[in-house]
Amino acid sequence: MTDEDYQRGATTLRGKLVPRTTTDQRLLDEHTDADWLHTDPWRVLRIQAEFVEGFGALAELGPAVAVFGSARLTSDSEHYARGVEVGRRLVEAGYAVITGGGPGAMEAANKGAREAGGTSVGLGIELPFETGLNRYVDLGVNFRYFFVRKTMFVKYSQGYVVLPGGFGTLDELFEAVTLAQTQKVTSFPLVLLGRDFWTPMLDFVRGTLLGEGMISERDVERLQVVDDPEEAVRLVVEARLP
Repeated sequence: MTDEDYQRGATTLRGKLVPRTTTDQRLLDEHTDADWLHTDPWRVLRIQAEFVEGFGALAELGPAVAVFGSARLTSDSEHYARGVEVGRRLVEAGYAVITGGGPGAMEAANKGAREAGGTSVGLGIELPFETGLNRYVDLGVNFRYFFVRKTMFVKYSQGYVVLPGGFGTLDELFEAVTLAQTQKVTSFPLVLLGRDFWTPMLDFVRGTLLGEGMISERDVERLQVVDDPEEAVRLVVEARLP
């Protein structure tokens, strides 16, 4: 895989064939004519195929934990080092490691999982600024649609460990909190790794959201923040114990 590769589902594109828009964008953009009447029903078949392929690839994965974090972390970052350790410790605790398959924090967790001899999974997505799966992914599935990919993360993970990240990381985190809050998923540990990074956000959650009655104390308690990768994995393991 080169820096010029563009991954669209199972297809790799290069050079002039790299599209200017993503599949998600074309699905969600406002239409100016009735062409969608003729094309959107066919998209349903592609979406269905992505679900079938994802379910088929991951059905026998076994216990797994998803690790999220910024794609922009560099390999000399302390957060990257924590990601490697988290991946390793999850494998030692008997879990496969699932990430978004990209660089940065995702690469770190995949690296730790592979070096520990475990199953390192990457669920890639078609994006205009990220290309292909990192080299530490052993089992990779590429998706066109974010919502299909999100389903795979929730369905095949027994919990999330979340390293510092941006909008994408926050999106995955708060979607999981919402699913737990509404009891769409149960017994789903959410561990935030990096106290200095996450504390300001948790201060807002507790001081403003809880303070103004927008959420409950139980919702705040779903978010556990730690500094130590060993403790992060311990919390995940303990949440699965009967």
